Amino acid sequence: MKLNKEVLDEMRIEPGEPARLAKRSTKHVAADWLVHPDKDGKKDHQRKKVAEEDLQEFSDELSTAQELLWANGTYSLLIVLQAMDAAGKDGTIKHVMSGVNPQGCRVEAFKQPSNEELNHDFLWRCSKVLPELGVISIFNRSYYEDVLVTRVHPNLLTKAHEMPDEGPNEKFWNNRFTDINAFEHHLHRSNTRIVKVFLHVSKDEQKRRFMSRLDDPVKNWKFSLADLAERKHWDEYQSAYEEALSSTSTKWAPWYVVPADHKYALRALVGGIIVDAIDQMGLTPPEVRTESLEALERAKVELLAEK
Repeated sequence: MKLNKEVLDEMRIEPGEPARLAKRSTKHVAADWLVHPDKDGKKDHQRKKVAEEDLQEFSDELSTAQELLWANGTYSLLIVLQAMDAAGKDGTIKHVMSGVNPQGCRVEAFKQPSNEELNHDFLWRCSKVLPELGVISIFNRSYYEDVLVTRVHPNLLTKAHEMPDEGPNEKFWNNRFTDINAFEHHLHRSNTRIVKVFLHVSKDEQKRRFMSRLDDPVKNWKFSLADLAERKHWDEYQSAYEEALSSTSTKWAPWYVVPADHKYALRALVGGIIVDAIDQMGLTPPEVRTESLEALERAKVELLAEK
């Protein structure tokens, strides 16, 4: 099963085009996939059932594709997830990658940088955990935090080596976008394919999820007062995301904006994006050489001869 090309095209930010986040729906895609209720009359539970069935198919395909990726050892896949708090990054990783062999898949979470990381360039802490050939790596947040969080809180840039004396200006941020694009282009040329996904959640839905965490004792641990503090900078973050995504969606590493208000649709869409990315690699089972086939046949004969 493959995600409809129209759906992929709608979510993808074309290189050189603005992200237009304010005009993108956080609830649904307009293309023909779980069509919007006012078009097909489907109730939410029906749409959820379809999405969950699609997610299972994508997960099954991803499991098979990962085996090919591992067996070939010719490409690696880097999945970058960025979002506002409570958009569903952790749940997406859990559900979409449920059928993947942990041996060939890694998740890296990037939070507040350490002193060691601050004493290197902003790409360093991510570059040292990139996937080797045959492996899928998922970045739960990434080097993009250094053009997002630091854009909203420039005081965090005090140790940035390239920062001008007068503080960060447009040239500073544009240089970082240029560095990111060059870094990702280098990875692409080195056979690392990059899928970048922005989970596009609404402010109202974020509030609802925060309230759910506060009302349910079992979920209390998920809530942080820091999340509430960052929520006050919502508009600033939207502006930072708009510029970052618009400036770094390239042919070799495009951004996909996935509506995140409905988790069931979000997870299926992300699964479809990843399956499409691996499908583009054109992987086939490794060809076994003649001498290896002969060795396998001898091994078979030996095993059958055992008493």
